[in-house]
Amino acid sequence: MYWVIALFDDKTEELIKGIWKELTIKKISFYEEEIHDARPHITIGSYTHLNKEAYIEALDSYYEHKKSIHITLNTIGSFLNFGTLFLSPTVTGELLNLHSSHHDYFQSFNEYANPLYLPDNWIPHCTLANKLPPEKLAEGFEYCLKRGDLIDARITHIALIELVEDSNNGVDAPIIFSKPLKNS
Repeated sequence: MYWVIALFDDKTEELIKGIWKELTIKKISFYEEEIHDARPHITIGSYTHLNKEAYIEALDSYYEHKKSIHITLNTIGSFLNFGTLFLSPTVTGELLNLHSSHHDYFQSFNEYANPLYLPDNWIPHCTLANKLPPEKLAEGFEYCLKRGDLIDARITHIALIELVEDSNNGVDAPIIFSKPLKNS
């Protein structure tokens, strides 16, 4: 499986990794340990199969002159029946345009696209914890609410990661390509 992800500026990435670590220390979630090579991100698209070489070439070309964008992560949420705890950004025209124009350009790859990440279905989010039982989800939600941090962030890179299950029932998620966005 492949994910196209929007990566954050260094300060935001460290802040979110800090939340992952705090949730681990409090024994609420072990998300930071479950996905090796994980980096905080917002998923732009997901594919079960992909011609990596063609996709990387298209990513490199398409994002050559695209600019970084400012976002504000200001919502804590959860997906029903998944036990996922996440931060969600204010949905701006700029963010929606990043997402929809990506899928317009890459529609020839949509045969194996996960429909949850296509325009009109997409819920932009940055995962903090996953597969939590209801009591841990509530505990994580309360913990994050008490932190009360609004996060001003920048999307600075678009990357392609490949998810591979490892032998210890974890997941490796190495970045196989990353394209920096221009400073705006």
